[in-house]
Amino acid sequence: MAQQGNGGGAPEGGRLLDQVRRAVRLRYYSRRTEQAYCYWVRVYIRYHRLRHPREMGEREVAQFLSHLTIDRSLAPSTQNQALNALCFLYRHVLDRPLGRLSEVARAKRPQRVPVVFTPGEVKRILAELRGVPWFVAAMLYGSGLRLMECLRLRIKDVDLERREVVVRDGKGRKDRVTMLPERMVPYVRRMMERARGYHELDLAEGLGAVELPYALARKYPNAAKEFMWQYLLPSYKRTVNPRTGTEGRHHVSPDSVQRAVYRAIRAAGIAKQGSCHTFRHAFATHLLERGQDIRTVQELLGHKDVKTTMIYTHVLNRGGRGVRSPLDGESLD
Repeated sequence: MAQQGNGGGAPEGGRLLDQVRRAVRLRYYSRRTEQAYCYWVRVYIRYHRLRHPREMGEREVAQFLSHLTIDRSLAPSTQNQALNALCFLYRHVLDRPLGRLSEVARAKRPQRVPVVFTPGEVKRILAELRGVPWFVAAMLYGSGLRLMECLRLRIKDVDLERREVVVRDGKGRKDRVTMLPERMVPYVRRMMERARGYHELDLAEGLGAVELPYALARKYPNAAKEFMWQYLLPSYKRTVNPRTGTEGRHHVSPDSVQRAVYRAIRAAGIAKQGSCHTFRHAFATHLLERGQDIRTVQELLGHKDVKTTMIYTHVLNRGGRGVRSPLDGESLD
């Protein structure tokens, strides 16, 4: 079996990865997708001793995927991400589609019941959080957002009058509208004032331009400095955009929020393998427990198929499949 190389070499010297980045950006994929695809292309090349992908094909890809499955025991979702990256490389960069391999080699994800916090557990976790992490966790639970959907919210995406949150370009590149909890309105206003303070500081220093989606920066040259386009949750420090090389203020790091939530779960004494995404599971489950129509919950979550939403019916607080246990119906004293 081939071994991983030690880095360097022409294939990963930058030109091929630059082509991958260019192809990704032409299709307006997210920065995280770009990073993941470049990572897996690099790992694939190193595994095959720095051979150029143009010299390889379906057989080498299959060997690499087997290595990920057998030797590294990676999760099915990670294996599929690697396959997606290589399919993208061969189709859109090398112009050599992999054929049927992309259809048959995908690892099957096991059907798992999602972990869900009870309302009491949500309350205990939120009590352990402060500041931006508290706000994010409350929004994930109150609006059913994914973590990155919350962090990428712009000022213009939150309508305080209509109590709505507009998710732009969410999973599957879809927009949707979800609710803004009444209790979150004063906290949203507070976050808007925080964002305004950072923005005014940046403008005073000759900066203040935020990255705009797609080609809006060319279409509206002045929009990047308008307040409505700023992130609702800007980072406390400025960074250099790796794509444009310009200094600006990105949104809060997801890692900092995830670490704070993890610590809060442990501090609350909750023995569940929870995360930020568990708040979204709790949002859906608790709505269904209160009798909300499943189609409405599907729209709020942004699920393409109602079958995805139906998994939450398996974790409703009604016992297994809503059936009452015989132990609860008989007196055994």
